[in-house]
Amino acid sequence: AGLNPSLDRPTMAEFSQKRGKRRGDEGLGSVVDFLLANARLVLGVGGAAVLGIATLAVKRFIDRATSPQDEDDTKGDSWKELSLLKATPNLQPRPPPAALSQPVLPLAPLPSAPEGPTDTDPQVPPQLSSPAPLCLTFQERLLAFERDHVTIPAAQVALAKQLAGDIALELQAYLRSKFPELPFGPLVPQGPLYDGLQAGAADHVHLLVPLVLEPGLWSLVPGVDTVARDPRCWAVRRTQLEFRPRGSSPWDRFLVGGYLSSRVLLELLRKALAASVNWPAIGSLLGCLIRPSLASEELLLEVQHERLELTVAVLVAVPGADADDRLLLAWPLEGLAGNLWLQDLYPVEAARLRALDDHDSGTRRRLLLLLCGICRGHLALGQLGLSHLTQVVLRLGEEDVDWAEEALAERFLQALELLIGSLEQASLPCHFNPCVNLFDSLSEEDIDDIGYALYSGLQAPEGLL
Repeated sequence: AGLNPSLDRPTMAEFSQKRGKRRGDEGLGSVVDFLLANARLVLGVGGAAVLGIATLAVKRFIDRATSPQDEDDTKGDSWKELSLLKATPNLQPRPPPAALSQPVLPLAPLPSAPEGPTDTDPQVPPQLSSPAPLCLTFQERLLAFERDHVTIPAAQVALAKQLAGDIALELQAYLRSKFPELPFGPLVPQGPLYDGLQAGAADHVHLLVPLVLEPGLWSLVPGVDTVARDPRCWAVRRTQLEFRPRGSSPWDRFLVGGYLSSRVLLELLRKALAASVNWPAIGSLLGCLIRPSLASEELLLEVQHERLELTVAVLVAVPGADADDRLLLAWPLEGLAGNLWLQDLYPVEAARLRALDDHDSGTRRRLLLLLCGICRGHLALGQLGLSHLTQVVLRLGEEDVDWAEEALAERFLQALELLIGSLEQASLPCHFNPCVNLFDSLSEEDIDDIGYALYSGLQAPEGLL
């Protein structure tokens, strides 16, 4: 109530002064537009750009002389117009229309400028053109992301494989000397890096340590038929005890309740890798630094090379224990499943993707690599691993749709939609074992974070790249 209204609203004189100034600016702007429009016909785009820069410079000079010192709005507009003229591409002039194709008298030459620069009028050559920004489609952006962030250099892949192979030979020699009574098979480096399904960097390798079990003495029991009721796992049961009593097999020392215990075998190798293997000597021989990871429950070796950092996961395995050639891994499981063996379906999934792509020269594996590359560098999406994304691509891959490279962006968006739908139901069944829900390991908060990130990415997919 005590405020003076004249302090809050502009006076009529100020309004009239600004309005008159804008009219003056509009008049001068009309003159500039007329000059530029006619100059473009006579001089072409490049000549009009030069004349426009000179005309706008004169306009700015007049503005400075007639405007108060504290008003800079028109100067900002002039610089914007000048920057637009500078950004005008230097295009080839189009042929004039028939009505304008009459000969035009040449312009009178301008007075030549004095040779050499002077102190009052420096000669600065104007920048007439700059390359126009490229407007890439999402397909092109996706392929660029694949090239820059997904594809691993061949030299890096070769180095990782060489280190993994050398470590496998050294570890195999150690196991044979340390445990000569235990028939371990040849140690085999494998995993996504060897199948072309690793994205971003050659930083992870699987090293399989297979157990050679005597035929006829062991059988597999599904995990759902054990007290653990776990569909992911299998139990390895000792059989033929009446003919081959306990102790006749070298693996009988790892039996728990009549079953071969993955937990006991893991503990044996964990202690050996951490305390018995001379990793400094092996690393010196191979030109790298090798250290067992003591913080992880898995058997991991951290390898540091001057050109590479590599994690080698040592996996104790029971390969081909039945007619279906299942691969079972000794994995650090909790609770009642602690002595069971986790079935690894990755080899079957990778073979299926390869067969589908070979059938129609498709891009399913490239789509999987793109999804892995995007999730790899994202905070929330980093919780989606290779197994989650493989199920999505397998489900899409079985559909009869276009899998050519030209449809890769469309398949990518379709994969995002499928992931969002699965997250809404908190269910992602395993392709080769539908009883297993791969989202069971995620909390509700994790699912919400992943779902929000994917939904945002579906609205603006370029933001994921």
